[in-house]
Amino acid sequence: MKPTSTEEHNRLGEARKGIPWKKWGPYLSERQWGTVREDYSENGDAWNYFTHDLARSRTYRWGEDGLGGISEDKQLLCFALALWNGRDPILKERLFGLTNSEGNHGEDVKEYYFYLDSTPTHSYMKFLYKYPQAPFPYVDLVETNRRRSRTEMEYELLDTGVFDDNRYFDVFVEYAKADPEDILVRITAFNRGPEPAELHILPTLWFRNDWTAVMEKPAGQKPLITQLEGPTGTCMAIASHPVLGNYSFYCEGDVPLLFTENENNLKAGINNFVVLGQQHAINPGKAGTKMSAHYRNSIAPGQSAVVQLRLSAITARSAVAETSVNDPFGIGFNQAFASRLQEADEFYKLVAPAAASPDRAAIMRQAIAGMLWSKQYYYFDGDTWLAEHQAHPLLGGQNMTRNREWFHMLNEDIISMPDKWEYPWYAAWDLAFQTLPLSIVDLDFAKEQMKLLLHKDYIHPNGQVPAYEWNFGDVNPPVQAWSTLFLYLIGQAQYGEADLDFLKLTFHKLLLNFTWWVNRKDRFGKNVFEGGFLGLDNIGVFDRSAPLPTGGYLEQADGTAWMALFTQNMTELAVELATRDPIYEDMVLKFLEHFYFIALALNKPGHDSMWDEEDGFYYDLLRLPDGSGKRLKVRSMVGLLPLCATTIVEKWQREQIPWALSFIQARARRTPGFLDGIHPTGPGHYGVGGRGILALLNPERLRRVLTKMLDENEFLSPYGIRSLSRYHLEHPFIFNVEGQDFRVDYLPAESDTGMFGGNSNWRGPVWMPMNVLIIRALLQYYLYYGDNFKIECPTGSGNHMNLFEVARDISDRLTRIFLQDENGRRPVYGGTEKFQSDPYWRDHILFYEYFHGDNGAGLGASHQTGWTGLIAKLIQLYGLLDEKTLLEGGKHVIFQ
Repeated sequence: MKPTSTEEHNRLGEARKGIPWKKWGPYLSERQWGTVREDYSENGDAWNYFTHDLARSRTYRWGEDGLGGISEDKQLLCFALALWNGRDPILKERLFGLTNSEGNHGEDVKEYYFYLDSTPTHSYMKFLYKYPQAPFPYVDLVETNRRRSRTEMEYELLDTGVFDDNRYFDVFVEYAKADPEDILVRITAFNRGPEPAELHILPTLWFRNDWTAVMEKPAGQKPLITQLEGPTGTCMAIASHPVLGNYSFYCEGDVPLLFTENENNLKAGINNFVVLGQQHAINPGKAGTKMSAHYRNSIAPGQSAVVQLRLSAITARSAVAETSVNDPFGIGFNQAFASRLQEADEFYKLVAPAAASPDRAAIMRQAIAGMLWSKQYYYFDGDTWLAEHQAHPLLGGQNMTRNREWFHMLNEDIISMPDKWEYPWYAAWDLAFQTLPLSIVDLDFAKEQMKLLLHKDYIHPNGQVPAYEWNFGDVNPPVQAWSTLFLYLIGQAQYGEADLDFLKLTFHKLLLNFTWWVNRKDRFGKNVFEGGFLGLDNIGVFDRSAPLPTGGYLEQADGTAWMALFTQNMTELAVELATRDPIYEDMVLKFLEHFYFIALALNKPGHDSMWDEEDGFYYDLLRLPDGSGKRLKVRSMVGLLPLCATTIVEKWQREQIPWALSFIQARARRTPGFLDGIHPTGPGHYGVGGRGILALLNPERLRRVLTKMLDENEFLSPYGIRSLSRYHLEHPFIFNVEGQDFRVDYLPAESDTGMFGGNSNWRGPVWMPMNVLIIRALLQYYLYYGDNFKIECPTGSGNHMNLFEVARDISDRLTRIFLQDENGRRPVYGGTEKFQSDPYWRDHILFYEYFHGDNGAGLGASHQTGWTGLIAKLIQLYGLLDEKTLLEGGKHVIFQ
């Protein structure tokens, strides 16, 4: 079924045909300082080598940053907002925050800003930044947080008092495209305070420095921005680049244009002119590679100042653009803005389920906006970076720096990031989850992201998918096949045909990755997998990426369950291919067989199994040097993951591959116990509608695991499923090694340990992606059981639900994090009164990294809309899906 058409849908269709509607977008990072790519230190201390304080004077090597900014897709030309309140020691050109070593809970942005809106082609975007009128408390934020211990709360910008009496500016930045390369900009600054206040608004245009010679890189041809005489009532500059071409930049009003160079020790020239009054700091010749228009405003209480700008390619093709040469801010400007906003409203009216309340629809729209704003230009040339560090193994480099084995990488793309500040880099499993909510509005981009991660310039020749920039060779959970299957089926449902090119390309690369896992992470070929921390950071009693203090190794319940899910997803992908090309039939059998062997290994009987019969739960198994095994009885998400490796086989799917069923039956006859590790399936065990099931948990184990998961004194929070059972609040797990205790306690909020930097906590809080995996598994089980399997939810309540109802209950709890309650308060903002009651704050939603296990308050990275953007998918799913439709239509209904 093809999506209903709006003007924005039409633009997406034009983009598919090559019209560059997506060329310009919010691709400018909000932080490049303190990143791995900019780290040229001798000790690899990225966070402290290139600080926020250095960023205004030192030129970046690999990317640019700014405030609420945009760039084209190669980040050659950038535009962003700069501000000055007349009192700060520096211009506000980029976001400030604490590095990992400065914060008592790790790195954290200390600003308030919101991504309010964006269409998928970025034809309309809206951003809000809250700028204090008092001096920005840089020193106070660093010093106070540094003094606090890990058991104390973080010291936030609101705590400093700079927003008292509403003495701040709300600065809105809006973008509207009159044409793919004709971008209209409107900046509106409101004085929320009780007195008139001064505000300098400095819209800034600059070129990324690709002309300065850096070690092995020769100097390129230098671009230039030059002031020209503009139409009456405007100021104008031309930005000329040898590759990008020429752009006109119009500024409404008679305003001075300040010029400097985006080069070391020169890029701060505009800052030094405005803040320090250094007249010589800018170029009197009105030319350079960095330019700001300087608007000075005194804004009365409750009033606003408006700045309008226009950036247009000289070859812009629209009728509006053609008239802009003589009248860039005439009636066409306002009409274009009004049209793009109206078209955005029409687009999102179709995106949100009709039954969704206004609050749910607004949350969904802001979640998607956050994801679209978090698309960033990412540039990393592994050969060059390693050569510059004297670490390239093929060029005689001897330095043992990070990512030394990833010299094949050449990444220069627009990538969906978890966060524009805290994570100006991609992460493999984050990105896989991010494609799901992105697919709601831009399936093409979501599929491109999946292909990108598996492209030869990303995936290692040995088949490993790069984990994240700090250490590409680390291991993230293998969820790429899960996302690939999801995107493939979404496309099939939307357009009524299979995208076999996408399917074949991704399948072949995923096959390489699966082989890497089998060869590298199954230590003894027993179908039991390790993977280090596997993204779950400090959830265990030991650092699972480091040598164990006991010696030996871990047999991981989560690593093994992840691989079982991987085999299920690959089986489904192979079936899709085999029904069209019999050459893939062996792949179906290969992955089915892998699944059964992994299931046997995970569910083997005995004292050293990962399944604990007494507790009715899965645990990691510590395999000691003498070969004996000991369960590490931490009730955590690790033990819930086997539940997630569950996939329905529809009757019609089974009928497409009768040879596969015959193979499994023959294997079972030849190999006693072959089917013992799984949920009963096959003839005599089909469920509702003749469905089969591939699942690690049989009915008894399913009930026992769910009983714990749905216990409010264990995993079930009012706001979703906790990552660690609350049981460990009163019963901490303690493991003694040679007189030293290793301990796991339930911590509903921030971590109190320095493990993994101390800013990522899986010891209690609610994490959105893991909850979504659990919801998916419950829906799969419901398709098999229907109303034939019910369970108490919550445990001990006497309220029995089928598994669709359980899944919906968990989804409702997650959504409740963001929704206003009966008192108009949102749990995500906890006790922060400004966010709860102030009309200028309460409806702007932040999508945090994770959430307090008891009260739902947002924790960790405050803008990690990445995988937390999955909330948009849940709002969509439960706004459209009911039990009857799902049970009668089968699992593919979810994708329609």
